[in-house]
Amino acid sequence: MNKQTKGISTLLFFVIIYIGVSAQNNSQSDVGGVNTVSSAVPFLRITPDARSGGMGDVGVATSPDASSIYYNASKLSFADKKMGIALSYTPWLRNLGITDIFLANVGGFFKIGDLQTFHTSLRFFSLGDITFTDYLGNINGDFRPREFSFDAGYSRRLAKNFSIGAAVRYIHSNLAAGQSVDNTEVKAGNAVGVDLTATYMQDLKLRNGKKGIVSAGLAMTNIGSKISYTEDAQNKDYIPTNLGIGAGFRLFPNDYNEIGFYADINKLMVPTPTNELDDNGNYVYKQKSSIGGMFSSFADAPGGFKEEMRELMYSLGVEYWYDKQFGVRAGYFHENKFKGNRKYFTAGVSVKYSVFGLDFSYLVPTTSQRNPLDNTFRFTLQFEFDKIGNKHQYTEEELQDIDIAR
Repeated sequence: MNKQTKGISTLLFFVIIYIGVSAQNNSQSDVGGVNTVSSAVPFLRITPDARSGGMGDVGVATSPDASSIYYNASKLSFADKKMGIALSYTPWLRNLGITDIFLANVGGFFKIGDLQTFHTSLRFFSLGDITFTDYLGNINGDFRPREFSFDAGYSRRLAKNFSIGAAVRYIHSNLAAGQSVDNTEVKAGNAVGVDLTATYMQDLKLRNGKKGIVSAGLAMTNIGSKISYTEDAQNKDYIPTNLGIGAGFRLFPNDYNEIGFYADINKLMVPTPTNELDDNGNYVYKQKSSIGGMFSSFADAPGGFKEEMRELMYSLGVEYWYDKQFGVRAGYFHENKFKGNRKYFTAGVSVKYSVFGLDFSYLVPTTSQRNPLDNTFRFTLQFEFDKIGNKHQYTEEELQDIDIAR
């Protein structure tokens, strides 16, 4: 089997998994009703950038850019730029007239040679202004809940077509610090998470001189400690540990056009809620360690295998670029109706000029369930540089031309 056949086989393998699981997911009957898998600090799973936001939230196997840090940082080893920076802004609940809740994200990477890449990002989620009251309705003061995460990581290409990456993330969640609930003081929550990622990317030579790139990615993100908001919490909460698998194919019909097709499958590696209690009256599923809960999440659903399949989330996206300067895209996101029921179409556009790029995305829900991003524009600023701080090295011919011009 040659390299081109291997690449196409890899893409087809992921597509077949996607179609087969989707069909099974849609044909199954109710095996227990609504039972949503949830976690603390859900802002870590909000798509921060407008490019992926315009393609149904795909990102595990898309072409690399500065926003790859969120999905699969190992892709950055294949970036064709020396350095990249992305700044994103996502309004939250704007369709309800709320203007002070938003997600802001800044990330960047820097390559050392062709093999090594360092990257970092900062994500900030503001929940606006909230007025706290007691049981009698008396005002206890105003507060501005906020959450943020900061991460730094490293990726390296181990072979021509394969790379791996790792990152460490600090998470801070301050939702009601200083307030008291049932005589228990609330504090800010802190946690640490780790990302482990891998990417395979293969160039293809197609018929009639056309070129293509096939890609596949694996990303386990937010593997880490549990989080709590009181000193003596009996039921600490899981952070949103996630497993993402993605595949992509980019076709280059000529020097001016590029078409990309992408598919992702995601699963929260967090225990499925059950009503089982221990002798102290605590939920049993919350007593597992973060690592234990991560592994048990593949076989702990009360409804068995059928319910486990419901916990998979699917994203499909397509993207077109003309002359690497103008892009349009569309996508679809699907989540089972018993596991959150998020279903929506997305669309987006991009423009690039020199080192500067601007991405926009728009979300349209397909169910009656409200989405915080209903009919909302998101945008991302991208800056990419070939070389930073290096002077141009003139050839002998250029030096002769300069002397002649003088």
